Amino acid sequence: KKVMTGLTGLAVARHPQQTLKVLYEKILRTLTKMPENAAYRRYTQQITNERLTIVMGESKLELIEKKLNAGQLEEVILQAERELMLSRKMLKWEPWKPLIEDAPKNQWKWPV
Repeated sequence: KKVMTGLTGLAVARHPQQTLKVLYEKILRTLTKMPENAAYRRYTQQITNERLTIVMGESKLELIEKKLNAGQLEEVILQAERELMLSRKMLKWEPWKPLIEDAPKNQWKWPV
């Protein structure tokens, strides 16, 4: 049984597998409200589905951590919580819609 994460301010998750499952499912539900061709939806959906498959397909927490390769499960939970918040903001921002006005000249040019 895990006693501590070794990371200041990050407590051990009681049920990390269930927490991740719920978070990933919420992210996926939010993404379905976006247009199918939206880049954010496509890439986030792909990553989230891959991670959800790992979380649901493994019973040992150590193996889930190893397969996700994204730090401790507590860190992955934090990242998933932030992704859920971002996905909800993206719904409000609607970045897939055309710009209201033309972008300033050379805005998308690099280097200037």
